[in-house]
Amino acid sequence: MENPSKTVQTRYSDAELAEFKALIEKKLARAKREMEFYKEELASSDTNSKVKGLDDGTGTAENNRIAIIAARQVKYIKHLENALVRIENKVYGICRETGKLISKDRLRAVPHTTLSIAAKTGRK
Repeated sequence: MENPSKTVQTRYSDAELAEFKALIEKKLARAKREMEFYKEELASSDTNSKVKGLDDGTGTAENNRIAIIAARQVKYIKHLENALVRIENKVYGICRETGKLISKDRLRAVPHTTLSIAAKTGRK
């Protein structure tokens, strides 16, 4: 029998949100540094391909690969920034499908997630 005096947690506490915010800010800073690296690689790709002796096809393929990685990085940065907004609005960590809290372990592994494991696996 459930304890009627025990309330179900509907959101993470301010201290817990601060912990997640620090984690996200660290990941965001790293993601932005990596994005700068990709931008520099794309900007200097003409020089690099000539120095390395790559032919035009190989250089183009490499540029395309870096551009794809950079596009993914932009998307990841946006997800992290959106997670920070959810923290500020105190709705971070609430599954958008079930309305229940996403486990801390999942949020630590994928801090920008908006789905619990149950919701994610139920979608397959």
